[in-house]
Amino acid sequence: MPTTALLQAHYFNKSRGVFSEDFPGNPLIVFNYTGTPPNNTQTLKGTRLYRLAYNSTVQIVLQGTLYIAPETHPMHLHGFNFFEVGRGFGNFDPKQDPQRFNLVDPVERNTIGVPTGGWTAIRFRADNPGVWFFHCHLEVHTTWGLKMAFVVDNGNGPNESVVLKNTSRLCATKPIVTVNKQFPGPTLYAREGDRVLVKVVNHVKYNLSIHWHGIRQLRSGWADGPAYITQCPIQPGQSYVYNFTLTGQRGTLWWHAHILWLRATVHGAIVILPKLGVPYPFPKPHNEAVIILGEWWKSDVEAVINEALKSGLAPNVSDVHTINGHPGPLTKCSSKSPRQGGFTLQVEAGKTYMLRIINAALNEELFFKVAGHELTVVEVDATYTKPFKTSSVLIAPGQTTNVLLKTDQRSGKYLMAASTFMDSPIAIDNATATAMVHYSGTLGASGVTLTKPPPKNATRVANNFTASLRSLNSKKYPAKVPLKIDHSLFFTVGLGINPCSTCSNRSRVVAAINNVSFVMPTTALLQAHYFNISGVFTTDFPGNPPIKFNYTGTPPKNLQTMIGTRLYRLAYNSTVQLVLQDTGVITPENHPVHLHGFNFFVVGRGSGNFNSNKDSTNFNLVDPVERNTVGVPSGGWTAIRFRADNPGVWFMHCHLEVHTTWGLKMAFVVDNGKGPKESLLPPPSDLPTC
Repeated sequence: MPTTALLQAHYFNKSRGVFSEDFPGNPLIVFNYTGTPPNNTQTLKGTRLYRLAYNSTVQIVLQGTLYIAPETHPMHLHGFNFFEVGRGFGNFDPKQDPQRFNLVDPVERNTIGVPTGGWTAIRFRADNPGVWFFHCHLEVHTTWGLKMAFVVDNGNGPNESVVLKNTSRLCATKPIVTVNKQFPGPTLYAREGDRVLVKVVNHVKYNLSIHWHGIRQLRSGWADGPAYITQCPIQPGQSYVYNFTLTGQRGTLWWHAHILWLRATVHGAIVILPKLGVPYPFPKPHNEAVIILGEWWKSDVEAVINEALKSGLAPNVSDVHTINGHPGPLTKCSSKSPRQGGFTLQVEAGKTYMLRIINAALNEELFFKVAGHELTVVEVDATYTKPFKTSSVLIAPGQTTNVLLKTDQRSGKYLMAASTFMDSPIAIDNATATAMVHYSGTLGASGVTLTKPPPKNATRVANNFTASLRSLNSKKYPAKVPLKIDHSLFFTVGLGINPCSTCSNRSRVVAAINNVSFVMPTTALLQAHYFNISGVFTTDFPGNPPIKFNYTGTPPKNLQTMIGTRLYRLAYNSTVQLVLQDTGVITPENHPVHLHGFNFFVVGRGSGNFNSNKDSTNFNLVDPVERNTVGVPSGGWTAIRFRADNPGVWFMHCHLEVHTTWGLKMAFVVDNGKGPKESLLPPPSDLPTC
């Protein structure tokens, strides 16, 4: 390993003495790789890279050898996905084996297992300039030197970042907005304590911003991402560098567009590894996989919501759910065009795998399960939990859940399923997304073990899962629940109806918090706060409902909401208790509420109207689950607590995109503290302008 970062040496043309570009494209000594090893088993040493032209195509055959002992090697390529076009045992035959390559629907991955005494062939396009590590994901092998890197030159055109890509699903093709032409987008890997810089270049017609969902952004609110809240959007042809540090966080989070409905396709995972030498608080898994759940519309998604806003009615629901961008092998079009067969997780029997599950769906809570297997929950929203076993995971839009999957069944193929949870009379996408867990050694013609998802209105299943979540609350990972409260807030969340002269029913559906439908400003709130710009927002957001009524009973006669850009002010380091109460105005409904800039503790949850005298006595102040996104149950309430230790302006909203669009959102403004590291940092020089 070098003592200067390879990417810096490459970027600043200081590679001399740091690395060379003479990594061999073929073995220097040809021998019987899976037979008797050569007499000399000594290796060469060096920091040698392999250079690739931008957008060139690459085929790599990874051949296992019998040096010392045969062994499986899970190989991970940074910066790219690749297609596994072939796999076999023994020595690769360059004449015969390529004739059997699967060039129609090979599995797409970033980590691939080279079988013991065998080979794997992959193909990818070098469309990502930079220096990209390629190594065995068995840490001991990486430590011993089983690693190299590719250096990919810049192209001749502009940087490829946010671009349109024609994508086929459900027998139809449409252009979608993507990052680096990937859907879902690339996974960002980092470690706790790392500083992260991401340059986003906008090559599409829409204004754009990227939110790093769940990242605390301590004093770095300029990098949080929601358009018109912490920044003006990145306009077409412009760019912005998001600059933040991963302080005190490790686990699975995600990034997504935070303007319009672009996050339907502009999203990806964030994997924050523990600091070097710090183990997981559970047995280290053999391998892991990112599982992103989503929604897919045949129509252009922006046209769907624009038509709904014009009519004043609810938008059309999605046509299908997806797992890692694909509806799955059980949909009608799974074999009609390339790579529509769905995602496959290749596993070995007798191992433990960690699944990093993300709900990137726009508007629907989902159940996730794997046929024939129990799942052990170990983390939610990048905070460790007390482990518990479950057959079904409930995950709301915006939430992440890490589970351990033990491959303790007989060899075969087992179905993964993602299906809707909705216990209100509301139109939903009923399609179940599917994927496959494929045990190694299973014949291609083998049958699939199916699974039956919970009913869509399985409230008891959902409640049992939610009630099982507890913080780990160990000495190393304590649950620091605020016990003394400075602000006790009560927010109603629900729908309403406002007049609209141009809408089809001369009215439109809206949503509100404490009967205030939030109006998005045209100047970013954080800039207005930092530079004391008047006329952008007020700080009179009500801490309690302006009108009290039977929230989960008969709604009031007047269903109209107030409108305004109203914020709630918090002193630095003050403590907050917030009760989120669903209302039955129009209909009761689940609301996954996300708070930017903070984690919070979910100290209580119940059905019906919150009773401050009785319900607060049952709060869990010992080991409540710590999250950044919480589900407010249909016809019920949720209570959270947090410490306002992050100066800036912080968005809070329902993560059902339709509700956010209708106005179910607000923001907290947290004042600077008095200490040296208790103030918002100045804005970066490239901050976009409105």
